[in-house]
Amino acid sequence: MQELGVVHRTITRASEADVEALSAFGVSTIHEAMGRLGLMRPYIRPVYPGASMCGTAVTVLLQPGDNWMLHVAAEQVHPGDVVVAACTTENEDGFFGDLLATSLKARGAKGLIIDGGCRDVATLQEMNFPVFSRAINSKGTVKATLGSVNIPVVCANALVNPGDVVIADVDGVVVVPAARAGEVATAAKKREDNETGKRDRFASGELGLDIYNMRAPLEAAGLRYID
Repeated sequence: MQELGVVHRTITRASEADVEALSAFGVSTIHEAMGRLGLMRPYIRPVYPGASMCGTAVTVLLQPGDNWMLHVAAEQVHPGDVVVAACTTENEDGFFGDLLATSLKARGAKGLIIDGGCRDVATLQEMNFPVFSRAINSKGTVKATLGSVNIPVVCANALVNPGDVVIADVDGVVVVPAARAGEVATAAKKREDNETGKRDRFASGELGLDIYNMRAPLEAAGLRYID
């Protein structure tokens, strides 16, 4: 059962060095390097082209149609944080807009991930404040019902604990547990170096059939070529 009406002021964030290391890699690389874990559902999309972010999570649990707790969360933001907002039930109302973005940006937030709606998109783009959301929706919200800040939340099917590393780009959003951040960054670097070598081989005309030694397994599986 999720806690309601609480704000945890002290959280353990992933180290700045690990966050910086992870920021060098894309979501797809990190997801694969972590054992194909950590992805949010693909309906969470950037609200404008080119939006991306990497930072430590300040988590928020919202009530449907109510953005009160986003204002509460702003006070808990440290420079380099990403606000990750889940909701107690599916809701696409416009929880977030340019005023809250101005507040979060002033606190040093890197952006917002929200399993809900967002509005004022043109202004957000002008501000260069990245938001990834479930929907773009002009419908406003109220400030009446308590949720919580800095508790574990499930956002778009991904478990997010306060202090975890959240990376978002055009390919989606991935969450790296704080305790695994260094390990995953190392694995991502190894994977990317390996892919660079393969990319060169593909560019030279070599086929994946040979690079990945697929021919024998395909033959064993019964693949036949007919001229």
